[in-house]
Amino acid sequence: MTDPFPPEVVDQIARHMNDDHADDNVLIVRALGGMPSATAARMSGLDADAMEFKAVVDGIEVPVRVPFAERLTERRQVRAEAVRMYRDACAALGLEPRH
Repeated sequence: MTDPFPPEVVDQIARHMNDDHADDNVLIVRALGGMPSATAARMSGLDADAMEFKAVVDGIEVPVRVPFAERLTERRQVRAEAVRMYRDACAALGLEPRH
């Protein structure tokens, strides 16, 4: 079976998340990544089981791994899982989702 997440795909997804969803990354890291005081976060990687971020907590960059609800086997699943993570983060933080 071919890896659905080769480096070039991970780079494309990370670029999209960091360019278009930077605020969402912070919410996900705060609520689902166990870093409630994170002030910034950028997606740094992913695999079939989780999305990885570099978060800024108390001025220090720390790695944060946020597991997916289930193991992903196809690239197209990433979008739905990212939306779920964002919506779960909003719910956990008592925020209304913007999208």
